[in-house]
Amino acid sequence: MEDNFFIDPEAVVPAGEDPEGDDALLDVARELHLYLHGFNARLVHNDGAVSVEVAGEIEADDRRFPYRLVPERCVLARVQKWRKLGPERHLALVRERLNETSVAEFEGEVRRFVATVLERAQAEGLDARRFLRALETGKELASRRFRIVEDRLAEAAARRRVETQAEVARGTVKLTRYPESFETAFMMRRRFIAILGPTNSGKTHQAMEALAKAQTGVYLAPLRLLALENYERLADRGVAVSLVTGEERRITPGATHVASTIEMLDTSRAVEVAVIDEIQMLEDLERGSAWTAAVCGAAAKTVFLLGALSARPAVEALAERLGCELEVKTLERKSPLEMDRRPVGSISQLRRGDAVIAFSRRDVLNWATNIVEAGFRVATIYGNLSPEVRRAQAQRFRDGDADIVVATDAIGMGLNLPVARVVFTTAKKFDGISEDILPPWLTHQIAGRAGRFGIHDAGLVAGFDDHTHRIIYRLMRTPAEALSNRGFYVTPSLHHLKSIAAATGEQKLARLLELFSRNIDLTDDFFLPGDLTEQIERAQWLDTLPLSLEHRFTLSLVPVSTRVESLSQAWQGWARALAKEKSSHLAIEPVGDGRYALQAAEDVCKKYSAYAWLGYRLPDYYPDAEAAVALARSMSETVDEMLARQHGRRGESKRRTSPYGRGRGRTPPKGGREGRHRTERERR
Repeated sequence: MEDNFFIDPEAVVPAGEDPEGDDALLDVARELHLYLHGFNARLVHNDGAVSVEVAGEIEADDRRFPYRLVPERCVLARVQKWRKLGPERHLALVRERLNETSVAEFEGEVRRFVATVLERAQAEGLDARRFLRALETGKELASRRFRIVEDRLAEAAARRRVETQAEVARGTVKLTRYPESFETAFMMRRRFIAILGPTNSGKTHQAMEALAKAQTGVYLAPLRLLALENYERLADRGVAVSLVTGEERRITPGATHVASTIEMLDTSRAVEVAVIDEIQMLEDLERGSAWTAAVCGAAAKTVFLLGALSARPAVEALAERLGCELEVKTLERKSPLEMDRRPVGSISQLRRGDAVIAFSRRDVLNWATNIVEAGFRVATIYGNLSPEVRRAQAQRFRDGDADIVVATDAIGMGLNLPVARVVFTTAKKFDGISEDILPPWLTHQIAGRAGRFGIHDAGLVAGFDDHTHRIIYRLMRTPAEALSNRGFYVTPSLHHLKSIAAATGEQKLARLLELFSRNIDLTDDFFLPGDLTEQIERAQWLDTLPLSLEHRFTLSLVPVSTRVESLSQAWQGWARALAKEKSSHLAIEPVGDGRYALQAAEDVCKKYSAYAWLGYRLPDYYPDAEAAVALARSMSETVDEMLARQHGRRGESKRRTSPYGRGRGRTPPKGGREGRHRTERERR
């Protein structure tokens, strides 16, 4: 070791005027220097203290690892105290702390630490030298340097494990082979028939005719309301059909057909005909993966794909990728759809048969209140309502018990209404981030509800005010953008996650979802991971509970908004009970009759439905599923009665003239971002 140790003269030799005394002090200083040198040590200042730093090297695995460290016992004194001690005391203190015994013990401590680091680094597939270099810094306590080495090694090991997990995940879940995971469909020779056209073109009629005539079949809907409607259509024709949705089961003994929501498709059951409705939903970031799974996994000889004309490129690409024969039929609207010559202008100019469109629950209720006060009877339809309530409200409009229906874009799917004119109160919609102009496809879909074939000669579309009327006119003339022919969304099944867990050793659901989302094999971007943000957020909380992976996965998918406090508390309560292996029984929820009674009733209805969803999947722990369905129906009737009382009778007050009355062309106040965001989430 080089003789370059630092000795601070002021630290060992105080100034004096006695030459003989100074010589004696220098002799002590030289003796201290030689003593330190004999142990490859030096005095150092660090953190306001004088310490002895020891240098050396450890030989291990045929390699040498140098170090420059301060042993714990070699912190001698604070600087000020050290200077007051005098040279003789300095030498005595150093000899006391630094000797052959203490150095041997310290060297053994360093050797054991180096051996531990070598072992850990080797186990993690890392080079220990890059971490042990931290022992050469000098002037610091050995314990502090040891912690730094350990922390750097742990961080590198964690990064290494993440990289390894990512590599394993990519090798485990290859989305290029995604269709092969649906074994029954993959082994069949399937034929696709795409029936594409605008609203009111008869798409559903053709497909349902073929389904009713088939020996076995399945109808897949985007909404419970549509599943129920076509379940009844098949049942009315004498078909033995069951209804299967996330929240309800109507099982018919010996059923040959099933009407279900698309997420409930049984891909292991082979049938003659399958009908997949609203195929353009393939492009929906949050739910599009259900349509991808249905197209890939519907085990039917003939699969009907119903939807908008814009879906054609996507349908053609999927058929080619899956090796399925494809026939495309395009239909035209049966009755014309026209823009009204002028905007409505005021509530007094509305008329029987109008559908007034707003884009939040609050706006719908505000409009309904003002329209009732103008003398009309009103039905209301928005996403937070249960399917039963939407259906009842729609029936009131069909039966003539309501003159006008006020609705969100929930009207655009799953409801057949005798609407003569669609009136847009605004051409903007809040998408959860910002308020923006409606996309053309959504404008067309909503507007297409006007002019039901066989009831009206033509359908009319209008804006409530001049500005909205002009924008809607342009949107109606703008073709909907065609769906992409790649990038079809996929979300992981429990099988996918178990495969990743088995390969990586990872057991946390949130991490498994992240591994799937970020590291799956994306060779050609034909299939892409869907949006797992909300599921990952739920999984992070569920991972804190002692639950199996299966139970955490199931709970992460419960169709209930955890951003609504009462529903979040219910969901967490169900999860905690399951973690304790206790059954959760359903309690009847009072809703009261105050200002927020309607909102409370809607949320309670959702709570009952969410419980039923769990009950059908984990009946041992949530045994009251059938009772929950009955309670949800009863609460739906309560909500319908509330709406009927609120909006069903002709208003007795005078019509308003300001700010929503004749000639002003203004709309009721907007519901604010919170209200709109809630409606967007609940509609989905």
